[in-house]
Amino acid sequence: MLIKRLSDIRSSERNVKHEGWESSRLLLASDGMGFSFHITTLESGRSWTFHYQHHVEAVYVISGSGTIEDLSAGEKHALQPGTLYALDKHDRHTLTAATDLVTACVFNPPVTGTEVHDASGAYRPAAAAVAS
Repeated sequence: MLIKRLSDIRSSERNVKHEGWESSRLLLASDGMGFSFHITTLESGRSWTFHYQHHVEAVYVISGSGTIEDLSAGEKHALQPGTLYALDKHDRHTLTAATDLVTACVFNPPVTGTEVHDASGAYRPAAAAVAS
């Protein structure tokens, strides 16, 4: 059984901050669960374009508001507490935080811990992340 506390993660190397977001990575590949689980806070008034080419992700909004735009379909959706979106087709998307946006995120395959987005908005494949 694994027990993790968000307060412990936030003061460890599993807490990653980069360009207006903070990701507290409670479960990682090394935990052996087959997915990673993060609490991510996105800073108010900012936008990011992401394209997880090597991962699928599900995101549940805990607090705050914003929008997600599916760049392939040109569709924009409101984000508010209780909303879940799943990037099941490696969807390229733009995420905008109208207020601080706190989310719970699951990645498959799991991230290894210190990943930040590359120029395309993706995390490297897990094998490449482990090799570096």
